[in-house]
Amino acid sequence: MAYFVGILDGSGNVWGVRVPDPPGVYGGGKTPEDAIADAVKAAREWAAHQTTHGFQIPAPRSVQEIKADASVELDQAAGDSLVMIPLVIDSGRPVKANISLDAGQLEAIDAEAARRGLTRSAFLATAALELIARS
Repeated sequence: MAYFVGILDGSGNVWGVRVPDPPGVYGGGKTPEDAIADAVKAAREWAAHQTTHGFQIPAPRSVQEIKADASVELDQAAGDSLVMIPLVIDSGRPVKANISLDAGQLEAIDAEAARRGLTRSAFLATAALELIARS
């Protein structure tokens, strides 16, 4: 999995993440975690658009490269911080996985999936992506 460097800024209940690579990817939210999760979602949507239209996804630059780029606005004195934005790319190819869970956990998963109108697989995939986004 690739990671893009993002720049987190904000305070109170207004936070933002701008991602220099890829251009035009931003996230926002009431907390830093929400802003990062929104940026992860934006990066996934950008990647889906790129691949759908036959464009390559460029390799992410390193933290050092981002910091050395004069066109990247990074004001650490004002509280900007660097965060890593994982790029999760859907391959469009479902794969079966055999996992082991506690019976009580599986019952809770199935009940919550049913409450939300999801399959077990869809619920677990969504939950996993949400955790990855908040890493």
